[in-house]
Amino acid sequence: MLDASNHHFDRLPAAPGVGYKPQHFSDLLENAGSVEWLEIHAENYMGDGGRPLAQLRHLSERFAISVHGVGLSIGGEGRLDPDHLARLKHLVGWTKPASFSEHLAWSTHDSAFLNDLLPLPYTDETLTRVAEHIDEVQEVVGRQMLLENPSSYLAFDESTYEETDFLREVAKRTGCGLLLDVNNVFVSATNLETDPVSYIDAFPLDLVGEIHLAGHDEDHDDHGKPLLIDSHGREVAEPVWTLYEHVIAKGGARPSLIEWDNDVPDWPTLEAEAARAAKILETVV
Repeated sequence: MLDASNHHFDRLPAAPGVGYKPQHFSDLLENAGSVEWLEIHAENYMGDGGRPLAQLRHLSERFAISVHGVGLSIGGEGRLDPDHLARLKHLVGWTKPASFSEHLAWSTHDSAFLNDLLPLPYTDETLTRVAEHIDEVQEVVGRQMLLENPSSYLAFDESTYEETDFLREVAKRTGCGLLLDVNNVFVSATNLETDPVSYIDAFPLDLVGEIHLAGHDEDHDDHGKPLLIDSHGREVAEPVWTLYEHVIAKGGARPSLIEWDNDVPDWPTLEAEAARAAKILETVV
């Protein structure tokens, strides 16, 4: 078992981080630039041994680590997968991350796993189910979880809560924190024809332990209206940077991640995105 206990970071710094990709291993050690912490996808590090875990152990000596899960299916109707939870507990046990987070979404139905993060209707029934699942996760893992707002492509007629109120109530019931994905806010607002600034103004920013920034792709629906796809495959869009500036001005500096998971660029390109976030964070420090 790998042990990072000698290099434990209690919290993420209120500074830029990036999603770690193995091709950037040497660059991070030689010239991290503005990057002060790293995030990994939990499911990529649930195996035993090998170069990926050895590299992660080495990086954890210099950088705070955030573990971000994408496979728990917090919003799924069935029970959480106990094997997945056990693997997650093991990973969090040895990495001792400064932050641990998951999505407000579902990706399982019966025994099938869907390779997507799907949104939920915001109802009392959903609220109870999500809260029970988060309670179980936090009990098993032994630490607080941050819950991320989703990107939405449609609204549910049966929803009885606004998303911001739903997230606030989940946090109140479970003691979890929140992860604010600013790109998701912009994507959802564009797709649902709502105001992203009003969403931020209604968001419980005091509960935010981490912020995500990412790129999106532009498309159109069957009626010719703009449709944004949360692709994580390009630079952060200008209106998302503007919205991020509003978040930081309103809520203060927070750990801010550049997510770039597809068509991953060279290190200077990724670090330049982190440097831009650093300049915005410096305006409130």
